[in-house]
This record gives sequence, C-alpha cells and structure tokens, in this order.
Amino acid sequence: MSGLADVEELEKDWSELSDEFRSLEAANQSYQELHERLEEMQEKCTKQIQHQRYRMRQISKHLKTYLTTERITHTNKDKLTQLDKSIMKRKAQIHEIEQGLPQQNSRYLKIILGDVNVSILNRNDKIRYKDEYEKFKLILNVIGLLLSFLNILYNYRALELVFLFLLVWYYCTLTIRESILKVNGSRIKGWWRLHHFISTVCAGVLLVWPQGEPWQLFRNQFMYFNVYISLVQYMQFRYQKGVLYRLKALGERHNMDITIEGFHSWMWRGLKFLFPFLFVGYLFQFYNAFTLYQLTAHPDATWQIPVLSILFLILFIGNSLTTLLVILQKQTERTENRYRLMSLIASKRQKTVREPSTGNDAGEAANEDLNADSQKTK
Repeated sequence: MSGLADVEELEKDWSELSDEFRSLEAANQSYQELHERLEEMQEKCTKQIQHQRYRMRQISKHLKTYLTTERITHTNKDKLTQLDKSIMKRKAQIHEIEQGLPQQNSRYLKIILGDVNVSILNRNDKIRYKDEYEKFKLILNVIGLLLSFLNILYNYRALELVFLFLLVWYYCTLTIRESILKVNGSRIKGWWRLHHFISTVCAGVLLVWPQGEPWQLFRNQFMYFNVYISLVQYMQFRYQKGVLYRLKALGERHNMDITIEGFHSWMWRGLKFLFPFLFVGYLFQFYNAFTLYQLTAHPDATWQIPVLSILFLILFIGNSLTTLLVILQKQTERTENRYRLMSLIASKRQKTVREPSTGNDAGEAANEDLNADSQKTK
C-alpha cells in the first residue's frame, strides 16, 4: 500500500511538472515572437537612420551652396545658419539612438572573431563590460610589474619567456577588447589604439628574439623599462578613475570613456602632475631605440634588433607628439578664454562709464561674469 502511494505521489509531481513545462513552452513561444519582432524593429530603425543621414547630406550640400552665394539676404542667412545648427543637433540625436542598436564589427574584429555580433544593447551591460576591461588592465599591470622585477633579480630563460608571452597575450587581448568597446560607443582615440597594435608586434618580436649576447646586453634595460612603465600606468589608472568618475557625474564625459596610457584633454584638470612621469617614460622608449640601434653593429645581431629599434622610435614619436598636441590645444584654449575675459571686462567698463547711474549694477554684473569666466578658464 505504501509503495502504491509513493507511485501516485510521483505521478502527481510529474503531472504538476508537465503543467509547468507547458507554461514554459508558452513563455518560450512569446519570447521567440518578441525576439523576431525586436530584430524587425532594429532593421527598421537602421534603415530609417540611413535615410535620415542621406537626406541630411543632401540638405547640407544645398545649404552650403546657398551660404556661398552673394545675393543671399541677411534674414535667409540667419535661417540657413539656424538650419545648420539643427542638422548638427540631429546628427548627435541619431548617434545617441544608434548606441541602442547592433553595430557593424570593425575589419579587425571580423578577421579575429568572424561576423559575430559583439554589440551590447543594454546600457548597464556596456558599463559592466567597460569596468571589466579596466580591472583586466589593472590586474595584468600588477602581474607584469612583479614578473619584470623577478626577471631583474633572476636571469632565467623560462621566466623571461613567461613574461614575454604574457606581454603578447595581454596586448592581443587588449586590442580585441578595445575594438569591442569601440563598437559599443567608447571614444578611444586613434593613436592609443594604434599604440597597442604596435606594442603587440613589439612583444611578438621580443618573444622570438633568440638568446645571445645582444639580448643579454639589452635584457636588464628592458626589464627596468617595464618596471617604470608599470608603475606609471598604475598611478595613471588610480588617478584617472577618480577624475573620470567626477567628470561623468558632472555630465562632462561619456559613460563609456576609459583610462588610457597617455594623456587626454579631459585629464588637464587635476592630472597635470603626471606630465614629468609620462615624458620620462617616452624618453626611456627613445633610449631603448638608441640602444637597439647601437646593437645592430654587434657581430651576433639578428633581424629583431633593427625592427625593435624602429618600433620603439615610433612609440616615442607618437606618444610625445600626441601629448604635446594636447598641451598645445589646452594652452590655446586658455589663451582664448583669457582674451575673451579681458574683452568682457573692457566692455563692462565702457558700459559703466556711459551709464553712471547704474554703475554699481554694471560693476556687480561684470564681477559676476568675471568670476564665471575665471572658473571656465581654470
């Protein structure tokens, strides 16, 4: 009797589970229909975006033609100028809409991953992926620092190969992750992406550099260079995270902006103290290029030496020029703000002289504008 009751209980459980399975099938059917509907809407939005861009290009083309004509009236010119501003605003709106739609992979991702869709449509998932990228860089940076230090203490070929293989894997992975971030709206500037591709090639050439006297002459210098670069990158990461968090909270930076090895315009406020450390690192790259150039005259020199010399020289020139251009850009902006501030003060003073009865009000307004512009200049 007890056994029969147990069988009936099992049949009852199975019957309940079957009812739940039918509910699961219905939910799955709804999901499939919604997914198909989602794909249709994505395709529709993509086509409408293409149509919007095509029409805007046509309108912009005619707009420029009208603006260059001499017979255009002042009223029409104002209308066309306002239309041009509206087009710029529409482009920004379309770009924002596009971030929620699947994007085409870059050529590099197509070569590495094939035609796999790497677009992340959920905003929180995008930010989570970006944070994982930042953690990956930080952890590998610390591991690289430790391995460089161990290679200074111990001259073992196996330890060298572990470190060099780590560099190749790190930079390869970094370029793939950055390409995925780029597809998902991260504004990574061209040089810093190219910098990582060059570093990947550099690490690969170092890995196949055979043992010999030239390698031993360059080995310790390269390990010291990596120790210094790892320390600077760690310092950059810690300070950039704080500045980026503050600027994102103020709405001055995009949520998908990331930390970089070099210097960017948004770092001007609060991170100028990094300049000396960065330029010492760039000079170290030049010193590496010069040392390798001297080693090309060694009797046992191999093809890796001149190739590495050229690569380190390219890194030195690219990093230095990019950082110097940022400094020049910010100095130009500060000069323009200073002249604008002086012009504002002069105009307010002239107004005060012309209207003596309201001199206090004008002076207070001038002081308010002066304080506001001073804050912008800072």
